[in-house]
Amino acid sequence: MLRDGPATSRPPVTHWPARDLDGVDFDPVLAELMRAGPITRIKLPNGSGWAWLVCRYDDVRMVANDPRFSRKLVMEHDVTRLAPHFIPAPGAVGLEDPPDHTRLRRTVAAAFTTTGVERLRTRAQRMLDELVDAILRDGPPADLTERLLAPFPLAVVCELMGVPAPDRPKVHEWTTLILSSAQGAERSEQAKTRMCDYLGERLRAGRGATVDGGEADEAGEAGEAGDVIGMLARAVEAGEVTEEEAVGVALLLQIGGEAVTNNTGNMVYILLTRPELMDKLRAAPDLRPTAINELLRYIPHRNSVGLSRIALEDVEVAGQVIRAGEAVYVSYLAANRDPEVFPDPDEIRLDRTPNAHVSFGYGPHFCPGNMLARLESELLVNALLDRFPDPRFAVPVDELGWRPGALIRGPEALPVTWS
Repeated sequence: MLRDGPATSRPPVTHWPARDLDGVDFDPVLAELMRAGPITRIKLPNGSGWAWLVCRYDDVRMVANDPRFSRKLVMEHDVTRLAPHFIPAPGAVGLEDPPDHTRLRRTVAAAFTTTGVERLRTRAQRMLDELVDAILRDGPPADLTERLLAPFPLAVVCELMGVPAPDRPKVHEWTTLILSSAQGAERSEQAKTRMCDYLGERLRAGRGATVDGGEADEAGEAGEAGDVIGMLARAVEAGEVTEEEAVGVALLLQIGGEAVTNNTGNMVYILLTRPELMDKLRAAPDLRPTAINELLRYIPHRNSVGLSRIALEDVEVAGQVIRAGEAVYVSYLAANRDPEVFPDPDEIRLDRTPNAHVSFGYGPHFCPGNMLARLESELLVNALLDRFPDPRFAVPVDELGWRPGALIRGPEALPVTWS
C-alpha cells in the first residue's frame, strides 16, 4: 500500500488570499504555486485546514476523472475554500458522485445535446438582435454589460430553464448574490434559499400541469415539453429523482447559465484592448469558432478554485501521496496554461489547434451547458464584430472596474462607443 512506501516531504502550505483582480491578468499567487511544482498545498480565506492543489494538465484531468476522489464527501468536511458559503444545495448534482450523479444528469441531458442547444439558436439570435437594435437605436455610448452581456445570457438560460420573463430580474439578483463573497455568507445563503424555494414552486407547478406533451404559453408555463424545469418535474413525478435533488440540479444550471455574462465580458475586454485581434476576426470570419475556443482557454474565468474533492483512499499524484480523507482541488486555470500542452500558453493564438482546454471542467462533472455557453459566446462576439462599427471604450481602460468578491471574474461595466 502507498502508506507503507518511503516518506515524501510534503510541500509547505501557501496562504492564497484570492484578492480581487482587474482585467484578465493571471492570478500572481496561482502563477507562483505553478512554479512551486505540479502539486502544492493551499489555505483559502474560508473553511478550515489546508487542501492539495493540482496544477499540471494531465494530473488535473486524472483527478477530475478518478472515482477515488469524491465530491459528495465535501459536504461532510469544512474544507478550506474561497466562498464563505457553500453554493450547491444539498443533493445537488455538483456534489454527487456516480452513479447518483449520472442519474441526476440524465434527467436533463436532452436539453443540452447538440440538437437541444441548436433548437435555441433561432430564438437566441432573435433575442440578441432585439437587444442590439435597441442599443444602436439609442446611440453611443452604452454599457455593454448592462445592455447586452447581462440580459442576453439571462434571457437564454431562462428560456431553456422555463423561467417566465416577469421572474427573470429577481432570479438574476439572486444569482448575483449567490456568486459573490462580497455581501457576506448570510446574504448569499438567503439568496440561495429564495432561489431554491422559487425553483421548488416551479417544479410543483410543473407536476400539476399537463405532462403529456402539451404546449406551454409564452409566459413560460411550467411543464413545457422542452424546458429544463418541465423535464425535472416529470422526473420527480416518475420517481427518478426527489424534489430536493431536482431543485439542486436546477439551481446549478441556472447559476451556470449566467456565468456567460462574465466570460463574454472578458472576451469583449480582450478584443477592445487588442484591436489587431478584432481586425483579424473581421477579415477571417471562418476563424471565429477557433478564436472563441482560444479565448475560453485564455480568460481567467474564475477567482481561485471551485469545488474540492475528498480522497476515498491513498492516491499518488505527481509524486505526492494524497491520504484518504484529505481534500484536493484541481486548477483548470493552471491546466490551461500548461506549457507542455499549450505552447506559449500566455499568448493568445486565435488559430491554436489542437486546443483541448479544460475551461468547462473534465470527467463526470464536465459542464453540461458547455455547448450553450459556446453558442452564446459565438453570437455575442459576432454581434460585436459585425454590428458595431469601430467599437472602442468610452472611458480610459484604467477606469474600468471588475466585480468585487465575485467567484467568477468579470467586468462590472463596459462603457463603449462606436462610429
